[in-house]
Amino acid sequence: MTSATSYVVTLSGQDGPGIAERAFSVLDSSGIAVRDVEQVQVHGRLLLCVEIEVEVVGAVDMVRAALAEELAPRHIDVAITALVESEVVASVDRFLVTVLAPTIDAATLGQVSGRIAACHGNIERVVRLSAYPVQSYEFTVNGGDLDQLRRALADQAVHSEVDIAVQIDGLHRRAKHLIVLDADSTLLQGEVIDLLAAQGGCGAQVEAITRAAMEGTIDFEEALRQRVQLLQGLGEADLEAVRQSLLLSPGARTLVRTLGRLGYEIAVVSGGFTQIIAPLVEELGIAYLAANVLAVEAGLLTGGLEGAIVDRAGKADALVRFAGEAGVPLSRTIAVGDGANDLDMLAVAGLGIAFNAKPVVRQAADTALSVPYLDAILFMLGISRDEVETADQRDEEGGL
Repeated sequence: MTSATSYVVTLSGQDGPGIAERAFSVLDSSGIAVRDVEQVQVHGRLLLCVEIEVEVVGAVDMVRAALAEELAPRHIDVAITALVESEVVASVDRFLVTVLAPTIDAATLGQVSGRIAACHGNIERVVRLSAYPVQSYEFTVNGGDLDQLRRALADQAVHSEVDIAVQIDGLHRRAKHLIVLDADSTLLQGEVIDLLAAQGGCGAQVEAITRAAMEGTIDFEEALRQRVQLLQGLGEADLEAVRQSLLLSPGARTLVRTLGRLGYEIAVVSGGFTQIIAPLVEELGIAYLAANVLAVEAGLLTGGLEGAIVDRAGKADALVRFAGEAGVPLSRTIAVGDGANDLDMLAVAGLGIAFNAKPVVRQAADTALSVPYLDAILFMLGISRDEVETADQRDEEGGL
């Protein structure tokens, strides 16, 4: 008898049902302790690795022979190698690195891999999450430092013109989450106030005030009140015309539908207006909404606002409030926005995503998406295109 030694059993070949069952049956009948398992399948080819612990050296040869005999009809290759002490990986943090772009070539994958290695991270697994409307890959990384990885890969993202997100892996990823979406230019294409201004024939004046606010000469609340004043006199028919003209961002329905199936709580927090956004939010089945309220008298807009203003700070406050109501800790909240008034919300959330955002927002967010598809957020969350399509197909077939 000797002290227990760790070995790795590697099985490789054409995949098919029953291979793992046969392998574990052999190990069990041989009295072998299993310490870890990892299996991947790529284009029909299986790679199954099992870490075992053996106390009798001669038992290794017997196990190898037994596995080879059992799996010979399946044409599975069997190898068993000893783990030296330096190869036994201590318990360290695991990170998920998601790379996303319209196209991702081998050079980009190599450069991302090199950056991870330079940060002392070891790539354990790479899977493709989607081939369209964008390509995306997820790297599972063992070791390294989160902040260092994020800095290095943010630099690589700029160099390679791709989007890269770095997150901590763990069970929290499967737990209940709250995702908070900005409305204008995020959930929706365009800005609601611009649509209202066009309806009221004051588009040029509203645009000038918006420009002044962006230049910092007017704060958000003052700019909002000035623009709303210009909308005085618009009636319900005008509001309905704007509601009918709203366009969702590509992929918005897929995002909301898929996250709803997964048990996510979904909210919209907007500097826009409840009267315009609420019907759409209800149609989408979104549970929470915070937006500004246009004052109405005798069926016409007065040019004022009712209640507290949902501005930059108000958006962050709404996220915190909704998280409390939904029973979700802030660490499991996700905020998505594009403008400077989303910065506080992105900072408070566990994961802040800048969506086709201005540079200052991209730099402040945890990660950024520069593609026009809102459902690309799913890939950042590790949800593959195949999983989305399978769920849609099952719904069409009545849940079978």
